[in-house]
Amino acid sequence: MNRQVAGWITHRWVKWAVLALMLVIVAGLGSFGGKLASVQDNDIASWLPDDAESTRVIEKAGAFYDEDTAPAIVLLTAPDRVGPQDLAAAKSAVQDIGALEDVPVGEVVGPIPSEDGQALQLIVPMTLDEEGWEELPGWIDEVRDAAKSAVADTDLRVDLGGPAALGADQAESFAGIDGILLLSAVGVVVVMLLLTYRSPLLWLIPLFCGLMSVFAAQGLVYLLAKYADLTVNGQSAGILSVLVLGAGIDYALLLVARYREELRHYEDRHEAMAHALHRAAPAIFASGSTVIIGLLCLVFAQMNSTAGLGPVGAAGIAVALLLMLVLLPVLLVIFGRWVFWPFIPHFGDPERTDVGIWARVGRGIAKAPRVVWVVTSLVLLALSFGVVKLDATGLSNAESFTTTQPSVVAEERIAEHFPASAGDPVQVIANADGAAEVRSVVAGLEGVDTASVTPPQTKGDLAYFEATLTVSSDSAAARTAIGEIRDAVDAVDGADALVGGNTALNLDVQNASSADNRLIIPIILVVVLLVLMLLLRSIAAPLILLVTVVLSFAAAMGISALVFRYVFGFEGADSSFPLFAFVFLVALGIDYNIFLMTRVREESIVHGTRRGALIGLAATGGVITSAGLVLAGTFSALATLPVVFLAELGFTVAIGVLLDTIIVRSVLVTALNLDIGRRIWWPSRLSRPQEAQREEKSLASIA
Repeated sequence: MNRQVAGWITHRWVKWAVLALMLVIVAGLGSFGGKLASVQDNDIASWLPDDAESTRVIEKAGAFYDEDTAPAIVLLTAPDRVGPQDLAAAKSAVQDIGALEDVPVGEVVGPIPSEDGQALQLIVPMTLDEEGWEELPGWIDEVRDAAKSAVADTDLRVDLGGPAALGADQAESFAGIDGILLLSAVGVVVVMLLLTYRSPLLWLIPLFCGLMSVFAAQGLVYLLAKYADLTVNGQSAGILSVLVLGAGIDYALLLVARYREELRHYEDRHEAMAHALHRAAPAIFASGSTVIIGLLCLVFAQMNSTAGLGPVGAAGIAVALLLMLVLLPVLLVIFGRWVFWPFIPHFGDPERTDVGIWARVGRGIAKAPRVVWVVTSLVLLALSFGVVKLDATGLSNAESFTTTQPSVVAEERIAEHFPASAGDPVQVIANADGAAEVRSVVAGLEGVDTASVTPPQTKGDLAYFEATLTVSSDSAAARTAIGEIRDAVDAVDGADALVGGNTALNLDVQNASSADNRLIIPIILVVVLLVLMLLLRSIAAPLILLVTVVLSFAAAMGISALVFRYVFGFEGADSSFPLFAFVFLVALGIDYNIFLMTRVREESIVHGTRRGALIGLAATGGVITSAGLVLAGTFSALATLPVVFLAELGFTVAIGVLLDTIIVRSVLVTALNLDIGRRIWWPSRLSRPQEAQREEKSLASIA
């Protein structure tokens, strides 16, 4: 940041105007934050690209059924066999459920008896409006209560399954996600700030700015979703609060640490902050910009949900940057030095870069830097082999939750008495002329319950029919069956058949996510490399740092895969998981590279690379470690939700950040700096031979 601009932000009179302006901006954006849930789109179809086959089926099938309806399956099971009294009670349940609001009149199907005579099934369509996702849990409770009341005089057991019941369980899992995650993350941040600053007062200022960043970011994202057609769902909204709070506190830690240093050099706190901003703001801005650019790379994704997370996260980071570079310094100078009590930095206090744990670590590394980086690299490489245990090919409904859900229990019980995919059919759209042949092909396929294939309905040039799979609709076998059905109907000349339904949607999600992994990860690597080259004015250093980032990511994935399988007992991971983990670990991991290497470069200009590396480590090791612990703690808050994807993402990011801050950034990168020396800055002037004399002096001082 330009020194004059930094000076004006914290000027003894202008600071009050800046404070007033920032509070107006925060209040204005924050007033919209509470409305974010109202613009979320959690329908799985909205996550997919428009050209996905299952998406096209939804568009075309609107002529045959209301696409805003979702079926629930009411399963009634008897201890032995269904008797006349049970059947009469089930018919009464049909009438009572059909009278509920949002149930289309006369469209409750059943009771359908099972072949084993032990169960009855009712299929209940629900009409969803714009707020249907939030209303699903309450609606499912109404259906359950109506069914239980109708069969109260019998021994029938009531279970609710099907897409609507599953959606209700998902909605409840995400209910209050912003509040739960924010409270969990705030608790972690408070503890870490107290441990870092050892002050009863100082932690309040960064925390206030962090919370204001979250509320303002939520408001900005609401406006983008409302007026700029940005896709936001419960997943991205939850990640937003964690990301903004964690990254914002990271930036605050770096600025406060530099401000504390400058308070020893300048008697006037306004001047001290101006110099702190001038020195620290470029690194903070570069770090935030790298995260923003990395997140925006997600817009190239096929998955609308993934593409939407990019702008959502980028907007949040931009807000965090603004508040931490403007509001935070203004508040710090307003409160003055006493806010650091009891460890108040005074003008003239000696600056010690040769004491502390990280100074000692640096001196230890300097004794044999090559041995340190080789051994560290080999250990990280060994840990990365655990990734062979990661099965990122998708999760079934049961595998998607960390706790047992009623809809999943119902699915299992339905499969005991009816075809496994009952109530969740495959949907087929074809040209009317070829529909009969397409139906015949589908009915003859293995894995399709032949008796369940409905007659084609024809409207205009299109025909529509449904079929039920013999395997559970959320299983890997079902997705394989969808692929076989698509291959078979594609072979019918002129039919132009399309295969959709929830199983097809899940298959398209997994395929699109896998394609996004292959496309986005290389793009992010190239973008990060270019940003580092511009920032460090070097080619060698960015290439080396990028290798360390990839190695850190691989090790984090390896550790996570082993923990998921052998500790948590998770069956696998979603196909999008590697990309999400990569984006957050690489984009945020680069922050710590930038924090360290910009300081090392600053010190190298004066002291030479080797001495600069040790000073840089001693000066930033503590703040980087604190920042890493804060970010790891905030992301671990994702594990408070009963959703496997978020629990896995939170754990992996937390482990990866800890590896980055404690091992990779502070040990591996420092060892590489010491071993490679001035050549790490090639081709900038710092790599030129005239630096050799300073290198020799720095070696002598280390010895």
